[in-house]
Amino acid sequence: MLGAPLVRRSNQLGAAACALAMLWMALAAPSPTPSFADVAVQPGRAGEPEAKGGRELWFVPSAVPNVFMRAYFYRPAGKGPFVLAVINHGSVEDAAVRAKMAMPEYGALTDWLLKRGYAVLVPERPGHGATGGPYVESHGWCRAPDYRAAGLATARSMAAAIDYMRGQPFIRRGGVLVLGNSAGGWGALALASQNPAGIAAVVNFSGGRGGRNLNRPNNNCAPDRLVAASAAFGRTARIPTLWLYAANDTYFSPDLSRQIAGAFATAGGKADYELLPPVRGDGHALIETSGAEASWAPVLARFLTRLRSTGG
Repeated sequence: MLGAPLVRRSNQLGAAACALAMLWMALAAPSPTPSFADVAVQPGRAGEPEAKGGRELWFVPSAVPNVFMRAYFYRPAGKGPFVLAVINHGSVEDAAVRAKMAMPEYGALTDWLLKRGYAVLVPERPGHGATGGPYVESHGWCRAPDYRAAGLATARSMAAAIDYMRGQPFIRRGGVLVLGNSAGGWGALALASQNPAGIAAVVNFSGGRGGRNLNRPNNNCAPDRLVAASAAFGRTARIPTLWLYAANDTYFSPDLSRQIAGAFATAGGKADYELLPPVRGDGHALIETSGAEASWAPVLARFLTRLRSTGG
């Protein structure tokens, strides 16, 4: 009986010592490196341009309060002011995949634009990769997706980035070229439906939503709703648009891409549709092709020449 209190006291002293040791270790241990989402940032350039290629890292506003998009920015030779081109990436509904997305670059298209005097911004939108933040572009359940709302959500972050860059002294206020791939192309069409100031044209590479449902080729989720949403965009869009698809795109087949573009144009939108030859792998990666395989290049060149001839 006399030993019991001594044992309890010994346990209490040991627990106190252990707690103090843990506290000391917590104070002495280095703090974990914060993720990008934890770092308070301000819009603008982050650091100096890279020595090779001159690529700059920027933080630009998004449609989500206090979430700044991480973006790569490239300047052509000269002092400017330059016409701005903004390239917008695709997306997926899978949160785990989005979180691991690398920063988009689109090297071949970026180089093509730089050679023609464009300054190029490639932002990573909220809910993706290093930018982090909430994902606001979901189209919802496959049985009843809201493709129009999803596109407009993408467009809002595009518009925020464009407005910010148009305010830079080395960027011209007008003539902005908006390009997008897949969900980014769909968002660019949604942006065209709002006819924002300063935008001269939209180029849609393989655009749409709901492609490859359950990862099955040519299995779009509610394609009738996609066509209807495209018509809704076309009813108000007055900005010239170029639609580029490859014949072997397994997300948006030639038949479906024609229907989407046709609905946009029939409703009143200005749509130039081009079905291009198959590319290696999946035609949905058309925007990534380069060299002789980049069948988009001469088509885009003709489109921009026509645009300039009409004062766009």
